[in-house]
Amino acid sequence: MLRAPQPSRVFAMVSLPSRRVLSWALYDWGNSAFATVVMAGFFPIFFRDFWSSGEASPAITLRLGLANGLASLSIVLLAPVLGSIADVAGVRKRFLAAFAFLGIAATALLPLVREGMWAPAAVLYFLATVGFMGANVFYDALLLPVAGRARLDRVSALGYALGYLGGGLLFALCVIVTLYPQGFGLPDASAAVRLSFWMVAGWWLVFSVPLLLWVTEPPVAQRPQGWGRAVLAGFGQLARTFHEVRRLRHVGLFLLAYWLYIDGVDTIVRMAVDYGRALGFDAQGLIVALLVTQFVGFPAALAFGHLGEHAGARTGIFVALAAYCLITAWAVRLDSVWEFYALAVAVGLVQGGIQALSRSYYARMIPPDRTAEFFGFYNMLGKFAAVAGPVVVGLVGAWSGSARVGIASVGVFFVLGGLLLWRLPDPEAQR
Repeated sequence: MLRAPQPSRVFAMVSLPSRRVLSWALYDWGNSAFATVVMAGFFPIFFRDFWSSGEASPAITLRLGLANGLASLSIVLLAPVLGSIADVAGVRKRFLAAFAFLGIAATALLPLVREGMWAPAAVLYFLATVGFMGANVFYDALLLPVAGRARLDRVSALGYALGYLGGGLLFALCVIVTLYPQGFGLPDASAAVRLSFWMVAGWWLVFSVPLLLWVTEPPVAQRPQGWGRAVLAGFGQLARTFHEVRRLRHVGLFLLAYWLYIDGVDTIVRMAVDYGRALGFDAQGLIVALLVTQFVGFPAALAFGHLGEHAGARTGIFVALAAYCLITAWAVRLDSVWEFYALAVAVGLVQGGIQALSRSYYARMIPPDRTAEFFGFYNMLGKFAAVAGPVVVGLVGAWSGSARVGIASVGVFFVLGGLLLWRLPDPEAQR
């Protein structure tokens, strides 16, 4: 005779996230507005059409690539050292807050830059991007303490999924305001874009609060007294980590593979709109395509989290890499707006998945009491890839005189990263 399931078992099967997990994931909901509205959406268009009005197209692409690249280089230099200090002093949340507030403040200042003043706009964008990426170092470092080893794939995917949804919702609102500025009491689309930058700063600030209130750091066994000793202890631990990364061959090999393939992922995110504008596509159509990516990315990231739990994170990463190779090949031959929409859907299906599973795959390899330090290396290499990618696309495009040749260079990184990843086992299978 069949029995009805007991309520406790029903709730166990639903497996709702705890307040701690949800508070951690909501930070992604908040800061993803910068990645979508500013970094991928309005800034490249406004930088080209407003702040660099009348400039040659290759020069604009190169300046945008350099701004992104220099911001990433700053994180390359800072992340490992600050990660080590955060671990020994137990100040991950403090560093996260400091970088987040830097990004929020710089974003809020962008609307004050006047037309034709591309240099101040680039400087503020550089500072905002440093704040965004720097905070992510310590956000990632809190994944293992928040999720525990058993739920890494699912919780990591939840963060990216909420990031797509939250960033997409604000992006949709900003697009509506930009398309119909008079309906919101604004004189024109330019004023609407400025308002969008302020909305991003407010959104990012509000949804940072739950993490700061309800996510706790693991206790530090022996906290150094004073910042001077903490810095010295951090440098000492950093030296030991360099030695350990060299000794732990699988960690070093994965970091190299990740550095290569995440280069392509970040470059496509940052340069897609500029590439579409260089091909002559309408700015409004490109913005709508980015919206499609966001809302497709929400369920796709959750699906990749389940794929990682059942088939392994490594398998899920390979699925995404194969898709990115096809996307790059198609982008080189792109000649209509509907194809750009189709590619936006394809990117949305795999972008969050490869990011979430890479983070959870790596978290299984590293010592649980040194997450900020090891994620400092992780983000260092990821951001160093972002130094190379946009700059390579800009330089190759300028050298060849073709944006298509520039975007084709991205595919090499996916192939090389996949070949290195092939040599690595699944850490959970080994366990």
